[in-house]
Amino acid sequence: MLTTEVPGWPAVFRGSWAVRAGLVTRRHLEGPRFVRVFPDVHVPAGGALDLRLRSHAAYLHMQTRGVLSGYAAAALHGAACAPTVDVLPDITVPGGGFRAPDGLRLHRETLSEGEVIEIDGLAVTSPERTAFDLARWAASLNEAVAAVDRLANVARFPPAAILRLNERHPAMRGCARLPEVVDLADHRSGSRPETLLRLLLVQSGLPRPELQWVVQDVVAKEAVWVDLAYPRQQVGIEYEGAPHVEAAQVLRDIARTTMLTDKGWRMLRFTKNDVFRRPEYVVTTVGRALRTSR
Repeated sequence: MLTTEVPGWPAVFRGSWAVRAGLVTRRHLEGPRFVRVFPDVHVPAGGALDLRLRSHAAYLHMQTRGVLSGYAAAALHGAACAPTVDVLPDITVPGGGFRAPDGLRLHRETLSEGEVIEIDGLAVTSPERTAFDLARWAASLNEAVAAVDRLANVARFPPAAILRLNERHPAMRGCARLPEVVDLADHRSGSRPETLLRLLLVQSGLPRPELQWVVQDVVAKEAVWVDLAYPRQQVGIEYEGAPHVEAAQVLRDIARTTMLTDKGWRMLRFTKNDVFRRPEYVVTTVGRALRTSR
């Protein structure tokens, strides 16, 4: 076996294939240089075992008998939306006869033509099928909406596309909540936390905000996009994630906030601590801003 015939080498690979190709010895595989992720599937020690890498390892373990799906597929599509960093990779197989080892989730469901594509040599559910699956599999309604939002945003399809897959697979588990997911979803959402912030407002009884609302400065010939906006009241809401603490981004944020304030906008900026630890504060603050804005 040649080096080129060891898929994934050296990032993630089947140990027996690498030994047969003369790339490593069995003794080296069992030493401190490598970590076994699944039986006979190894990665170099010291690296981050993120979802993409663990998904690749899961696919190698299944030896083409399954298709990466769910949060694993979303990560490979560039639409990461998993609620935790240690979520298990999902694998969909067409029928029975397989046992899932520790470290992955197995789904026995039918995949139709056009619902599987290839990414970096891996069989992966299409963006629409991935959204359809996560809309059914996610642990909560809000996580289902967040997953559909990310995939629809990255792959540029309307959330209602998952209803067409429901017509093709009407009896699959979890289909009953799809209409509610589609009603709440919006492909313009910029991130998972932004979706959860929007859902917090709507489910608390506040009006639905506009997403990615454009505010133009005709004189300066500039335009800025507000994450969530109530244009009539000129109230803007921003979710400030980790990138917003970087020096260059802080300077841009100051400039855009000054421009929006000068045009009469009242800008509210929230962090993960606000959204996930004190949601009542977020709802109260936005509600008060809407009542008192001109």
